[in-house]
Amino acid sequence: MSGLPDRLWTLQETAAFLGIPQSTLYKLNHKGTGPRFYRVGKHRRYDPRDVAAWLRRHVSSPSPA
Repeated sequence: MSGLPDRLWTLQETAAFLGIPQSTLYKLNHKGTGPRFYRVGKHRRYDPRDVAAWLRRHVSSPSPA
């Protein structure tokens, strides 16, 4: 996941990167289980490095056959 942008992402950009609906990302954040975000006024902004770290922590292992 190298080559991530140096600027903060919007909710829309973060959801698109993760491949999930914006509403799912909002719900994850509301439950406290989503990637860390910053409040900029009334807007949520995500650091791409935090999103990548969150994604790495949520890798599932293949189940034994």
